[in-house]
Amino acid sequence: MTDTATLIAPRSTGAAPPVAPGRTPWKHEAAGFVLGFACLALLPLIFGDTYARHVLIMVFIYAVVASNWDLSLGYGGVFNFGHLALFGIGVYAYSLLTKLAELDPWIALFASGVIATLAAILVTIPILRLKGIYIILVTFGFAQLVMQVIISQSDITGGTQGLVRIPGLYLFDHNMVRDGKFAYFYIALALLVASTLFLRVFVRSRTGASVVALRDNEEYAISRGVSIVRQRMLTLAASAFFTGMAGAFYAAYQRNASVDVFGMSLATIILSMVLLGGTGTIYGAIIASFVLTIFAEWMADFGAWRPMITAVLIIGVMLAYPSGLAGMIKAAWGGVAGRLKRPA
Repeated sequence: MTDTATLIAPRSTGAAPPVAPGRTPWKHEAAGFVLGFACLALLPLIFGDTYARHVLIMVFIYAVVASNWDLSLGYGGVFNFGHLALFGIGVYAYSLLTKLAELDPWIALFASGVIATLAAILVTIPILRLKGIYIILVTFGFAQLVMQVIISQSDITGGTQGLVRIPGLYLFDHNMVRDGKFAYFYIALALLVASTLFLRVFVRSRTGASVVALRDNEEYAISRGVSIVRQRMLTLAASAFFTGMAGAFYAAYQRNASVDVFGMSLATIILSMVLLGGTGTIYGAIIASFVLTIFAEWMADFGAWRPMITAVLIIGVMLAYPSGLAGMIKAAWGGVAGRLKRPA
């Protein structure tokens, strides 16, 4: 707590922000960030078939949603079980804006993120002073309310039948339907890059430090002048924008919208990615998105055994490394680095 308190303390004139012990220097993180995403950009050259690129596109979408959920759940400590509703709002906002209002798809993509952010601010109001199970109940109720509104307004939203033939994105005269999913791959990757960059800048800032301070010791943080109302609203709003854009991109890519995006099945998958990756890391959720999605596809022939095997995998990792895949990788890297430093 001392380190976090130091980070949120008033900055002295001309003094650089102190770096918490154990935190990776930003220059090292930036180098790893660029290298990692550069490697991802080369994947279409390695995997030549369209289906492999489709799986990677879905990985990127899940990674955006999971990493943004990690911001509110892992860093903010807010048990926001309405996070998937923000994704669903993005799906339907894009669908209605492009299909009914005939708005340009790129403008609708950005507008969907804004609408999801406004929805997050709206749901934050009743939970500003709540804790624990009460936040879960309110946010879960919000997700169910949004789903019921969509179902009840079937003349506009398609109800349980959903919407089809939703306008997709475009790149000048490039045919994105017959390019083997190249364009959608790089758009999805760009969305993940922008989302991850935003999240990492946010959590490394003094605002991010104050959010963590509220999570770790609410009373002490408030006594230091941190506003729980402002920071909680800011955290949920920050986690909503790219989640809404991911939903919009999902609708543009799949060309359909369904209330299934509000179901517990998808929520369970995304939450598993957050927990398996390690909460409070951002990168852990992204890594887990790759692991769980590709692992599930690899075991497609196992039928009903697939979710059970996946569950055993998650339990095994969490028992061995409570901090998730991020903790496992950090421990492995520490072991390698320690051996390299040993004198021969």
